[in-house]
Amino acid sequence: METLTAINRWLAKQHVVTWCVHDEGELWCTNAFYYYDPERVAFYVLSEDSTRHAKMTGQQAKVAGTVNGQPKTVALIRGLQFKGEIRRLEGEESDAQRQRYVRRFPVALALKAPVWEIRLDELKFTDNTLGFGKKLHWLRAEQA
Repeated sequence: METLTAINRWLAKQHVVTWCVHDEGELWCTNAFYYYDPERVAFYVLSEDSTRHAKMTGQQAKVAGTVNGQPKTVALIRGLQFKGEIRRLEGEESDAQRQRYVRRFPVALALKAPVWEIRLDELKFTDNTLGFGKKLHWLRAEQA
């Protein structure tokens, strides 16, 4: 659990996630501001249904992605690679996560875009502050 705690602490300080989807032999990546829920180990993002990545996702899809800072020194590099699943939220579940998202990003109050959950199933966190190339790994219990 120490590994996930360290990753959660770092993710709470970041705000942009990149994720990629695959559909019918095509790949596409996008970025978005996120709200991260450490208990669910999931990102929540807003994205219009009309976007290329949303159309490729449909209601649910496998994803892979990254979160990274932009340090100028190699010794300070930290970044997360992940795989998981993205799904479009509906109803009360969507409303609850939208409230949390808007608390973090008040400007999003004006957006009507759907809420999406990116459930993280596997994490690989590189943290050079712990030593060059230091990696921390986490798997969701049902994946292990």
